[in-house]
Amino acid sequence: MDRVAEITLAEGAPGTSRASGMHLREDLRRVRCAVLLCLLSVLVLMLPTAYLLVGNLRAPSSCAGQVTEERGSRFLKQRAVHTVTDTFSSEEKPRAHLTVKKQDPVNTMGNHMPILQWEDKRGLAFTKNNLNYSSNALVIPVSGDYYVYAQVTFRGPIGSYSKTNSVTEIITKVTDSYPEPTQLLTGTKTLTEKGNSWFQPIYLGAVVSLEVGDKLMVNVSDIKLVDYTKEHKTFFGAFLL
Repeated sequence: MDRVAEITLAEGAPGTSRASGMHLREDLRRVRCAVLLCLLSVLVLMLPTAYLLVGNLRAPSSCAGQVTEERGSRFLKQRAVHTVTDTFSSEEKPRAHLTVKKQDPVNTMGNHMPILQWEDKRGLAFTKNNLNYSSNALVIPVSGDYYVYAQVTFRGPIGSYSKTNSVTEIITKVTDSYPEPTQLLTGTKTLTEKGNSWFQPIYLGAVVSLEVGDKLMVNVSDIKLVDYTKEHKTFFGAFLL
């Protein structure tokens, strides 16, 4: 009987091992499926976050690119202007010097002060290299930095002092794109009595950035008080640096 039992157990052992192996493989398959499902869930949850992060990263980069492009465009424009002006020798650069002359009836622009008229050919006056004088204004031919200057000497008898307490000179810029004149430089002085008459010069001068077609003119508070007797007393000019 004992031998029969041993044979029976020996025959039954292989079947038990196969069953255990099948259960183990089934458990491993279930574990793999669970792991894959977890990974897929994590990926699905990460997609919206990744999209938002990429969008946030692109937005500043786009703005930075736009700013860089604008700066580059401005730099190229400035560089082009400097390249053109650098090719000029000192003799080729636009320049003009205008001198005073007897004024015609008052010439004004809307509600602005009277505009002075100038001599551009005779005596010390000249215009060179396309910086022309037209309609009481200097017309800029090349964009760039210009030194613009003007001196107006006012004079009058003591009798007129009671009517005028101060005199004003303004260098004005006019452009086609902007209808209202722009005041570039302004000077005002209070009058004082000196003997039987008074004289009061006002000098203005500064470096100004100008564009092609800009027009420069000089306005005064009272055109009847401008001294036009000597060309070195009242003058107006500009030259490209």
